[in-house]
Amino acid sequence: MNKDLYSSWMITARESRKYKVKLEQTGEGYAVSCPGLPGCWSQGSTEEEALENIKDAIATYLATVEKLTGE
Repeated sequence: MNKDLYSSWMITARESRKYKVKLEQTGEGYAVSCPGLPGCWSQGSTEEEALENIKDAIATYLATVEKLTGE
């Protein structure tokens, strides 16, 4: 059974921003993506683990963008 859940949380980069994430239950746990950051996704065995993992993925995504753009 697939169940779509939506959650948002704060991450601090240069400034605090909220990113909406899509959390989907899968046969192996949970998949989570950040629609506002194309290609930014993660997974976890539990909802909590998936949400913690997407925080790391978003931080890495933003750091990479910052490095590539020199901002």
